[in-house]
Amino acid sequence: MSNNRRLTYATIAIIAVVIIATAAVILWFKPSNDVNSTSIKPSVSDNETNESVTAELAAGQVVKATTTPSQSQFVTGLENLPRSLKGTQIDGEIIIDENKQLVVTEGLRRLFDYFLSALGEEEEAVIFARVESYIRHHTPEPAASQAVNIFNQYVAYLKALPEIEKRYGNLQLQATKSGELDLNAVAQQKQDIANLRQQYFDKQTITAFFGAEDDYDNYSIEMVRIDQNKQMSDVQKQAARQDYISRLPENATKANIMQQANISKLMTRTEQMKARGATPEELYNMRRELVGAPAAERLAQVDQEDANFDQRFTQYETQKSRLLSQGVDAAQVQIQIDQLEQQLFDDTERKRLDGYAALQRQQAVNNP
Repeated sequence: MSNNRRLTYATIAIIAVVIIATAAVILWFKPSNDVNSTSIKPSVSDNETNESVTAELAAGQVVKATTTPSQSQFVTGLENLPRSLKGTQIDGEIIIDENKQLVVTEGLRRLFDYFLSALGEEEEAVIFARVESYIRHHTPEPAASQAVNIFNQYVAYLKALPEIEKRYGNLQLQATKSGELDLNAVAQQKQDIANLRQQYFDKQTITAFFGAEDDYDNYSIEMVRIDQNKQMSDVQKQAARQDYISRLPENATKANIMQQANISKLMTRTEQMKARGATPEELYNMRRELVGAPAAERLAQVDQEDANFDQRFTQYETQKSRLLSQGVDAAQVQIQIDQLEQQLFDDTERKRLDGYAALQRQQAVNNP
């Protein structure tokens, strides 16, 4: 299962709109654990949460894991996994301290999401039993009971989120259609979500589960706010973005944001340098400065592959035009063109030919 954006279910609605406005990529970051803590499940992989979980949960009532009648069918919680989880690595972790007390981390939330992603394949009661069995099998007391209680709270929280989404969904849709995001509505929605979290979790759990997400949400919204400011020039907007990033605390969120900023800058500068005929060495040096030597080397390899493909494509277009101009039987010409494609391109590249030819034609129109 992949990683890319793991957001709370209500915040997904916010950031979906932010993405439209800013083309930002929302990522999740795993916080570092206390060096004195013990990981019960050290093997961690990224996992994409099933976005239908909230709707599925909202259809029923909270079922307490400690009273689930089907718990007896599990020992480790990993028996008879549903199809979507078979062959996957457990995502998340359970951390305890030297006194066997639970240390709440974002990894605990990812563990919950991992099992909840099977909702729809398995009944809610089965998932509750599976999660409790997994926790109790891998975790000593009192941490085990603490983790089970937080799981119950987390599910109750997920079930309450759709009401907030209903209140703000249409406002966001209208704002998007008008071309700008209603930041006041977004701010109020975030406040409602914050209030909801306080009903279910203590401050420590809120920070662990949602802290990195909130940092990135705030960044994304601020970028939209700057972009929608009609009183600022492009230069002023760029300066405001850099100033905001510079004032962020030094953590994984800031590191990822800066990396994304570097990627954006990398794309812009690459286009500019290629347009003025920069040498491969100049491109490599610029890329190494922005994204490091390993990435610069990979990009240089991509450049070589692209140049090789362009050369073969030019050869293909030239010979294809010559074949079409001969005025012979069309079926025979097509056979020869097919043979030419097989000689010059592999199966994957042949699938790109029509699209690449259309792109070349469009570029020729835009840059006569």
